[in-house]
Amino acid sequence: MNKNEQKIPLSVVIISLNAADAIAACLHSAAFAQEIIVVDSGSTDGTTDIARQYGARVVPREWQGFGLQKQFAVTQASNDWVLCLDTDERVSEPLQKSIGEALQNPTHNAYMMPRCNAFMGRWLKHGEGYPDWSLRLFDRRHARWSDDSVHEKVITEVTVGKLRGDLLHESAEDLMTYLSKQNRYTTLQAENLFRQDRQASALQMVISPIARFIKFYGLKRGFLDGLPGLVHISIGCFNSFIKYAKLRELKRKQGMA
Repeated sequence: MNKNEQKIPLSVVIISLNAADAIAACLHSAAFAQEIIVVDSGSTDGTTDIARQYGARVVPREWQGFGLQKQFAVTQASNDWVLCLDTDERVSEPLQKSIGEALQNPTHNAYMMPRCNAFMGRWLKHGEGYPDWSLRLFDRRHARWSDDSVHEKVITEVTVGKLRGDLLHESAEDLMTYLSKQNRYTTLQAENLFRQDRQASALQMVISPIARFIKFYGLKRGFLDGLPGLVHISIGCFNSFIKYAKLRELKRKQGMA
């Protein structure tokens, strides 16, 4: 963005932990906003130094889980309108333009945007990987992040508008790191289901991944994304299966299964 251009009255909020390899591109793409806030949970790799170089205000905070951490970041903003980003995401130029136009005369108090995910060296354009609608721009007086420790979501009772332009998600992690992260996520999901006293039947364990594969690989044409698309949905289907397996294990340990 040209330094002489007027910045949008908006706060970009980001949570971080050891993201030095990715956060510079994220911050550069957010330079159109009046304010950037980075809530960091103990980085040791220079993440916070990079954030300050880009003019971000860094707020240290011990990790509280994704939902609580993101909501805390929202409360630190000076503007009521906030755009929530992850460190490995970038705002494309078309999305930046769409955000600016929307905030000139808002017709909604919350907006979702299409997120385009890179996986195994390819931008996924079909199936589960796209458009991956994500509610990230909202007036914090009308919306907030849930308290979920994983798979957190924005909670709002207002109607949600849609923006043009992609939010680009390009993680630098390799497949082994991705699988390790998915393992942690399914554990957290199982623990959440356990606290809600949810059940996991054998039939559900079988039907859930099959339904997911049919929906995203078949009906939503994930097969058009080639091998990366197949690997992506296969991992997603396994996640659907294994989270219920982990739930059953938790119940067995408690003598409930």
